[in-house]
Parts: sequence; structure tokens; C-alpha cells
Amino acid sequence: MLSTRCKLAVREELKKMGLHFVVVDLGEVDIMEELSAEQLGELKIALLRSGLELMDDKRAVLIEKIKSTIIEMVYHSDEVIKKNFSEFISKKLNQDYTFLANLFSEVQGTTIEQFIISHKIERIKELIIFDELNITEIAWKMNYSSVAHLSNQFKKVTGLSPSHFKQKNDVRTNTKL
Repeated sequence: MLSTRCKLAVREELKKMGLHFVVVDLGEVDIMEELSAEQLGELKIALLRSGLELMDDKRAVLIEKIKSTIIEMVYHSDEVIKKNFSEFISKKLNQDYTFLANLFSEVQGTTIEQFIISHKIERIKELIIFDELNITEIAWKMNYSSVAHLSNQFKKVTGLSPSHFKQKNDVRTNTKL
């Protein structure tokens, strides 16, 4: 949802400025015209007003692409995540995974794997709260080898088992009613 809003906001700002674009994607905009320094400044200000930032640094753009690829796969893919993340990211960004992993770790201070795990756990929390799938179905959907693997990783990150997390959430929900 957020990525769609960002792309729409960028498109709107480009249209307001009378600029023609070929591609507007997360971390990437292909504008047909050459921008003057003044136009570039105007675009930066317009994007900041929308809560967005124009990134000139190619490394920062690549990091954002890595993040958005992971978020897209974890949150917005209705397909079961059955691909190896490293392979998926490498193919999607057309870059060597080792290069991407080293760059990500250097800039972010964490590994791609840790970033993926934290987002998978957040997604699992959502799935538990919405109560549409049981833990076995969640484990399958999120590409865990077993419920035990999901449970161990969930507990390692949150300090709670998935069932304890669900119980605590159910108690909170019932007391708010």
C-alpha cells in the first residue's frame, strides 16, 4: 500500500511540473527531459512536502530497492514464499547477491537475513492477529520448514511463542470491547 502511494505521489509531482516520465518505481524514476538544477531543487522540495526524499546516492537507491523487494515479497505477495530470498533478490535487482548482502550490511548495520526475519515476524504477527490462518498454514505461507522452526524464530525475536502472543492479543482485544 505504501509503495503504491509513494509512486502515485511522485507521478503527481512530476505531472505538476510538466515532466514526462517513462518509469516511476520505488527508488527509480526515468524522466524523459534533462532536469535543470532549478527543476531538480523544485522536485526535491515537492517530494519532501509529500514526505518523500529524492535520493541521488546510487548506494542508497540500491538499499531501498533491496528493502522494497523484501517487503513486497513478505507483505504483498499472495503467492506462497517458496523461493530462496537470496536468489529472488539477486534476480529481481539483477545484481550479485554477495555484493548486495555486503552493501546492505555495510550501510544498514544489519544483514539482509536479519531484515527479512524481522519483517517475516511482523507479518506473522499480523496473520496471527487477523486469525484467518492457523499456525501450520502460516508456517507454510511464510516458507518455514516446520511449525517448530517458525515457533523457535518467533520466540527468539519476540520472546513469546506464537500461541502465547495470540493469547495476549486476544486478552487485549477482549478488554477493549
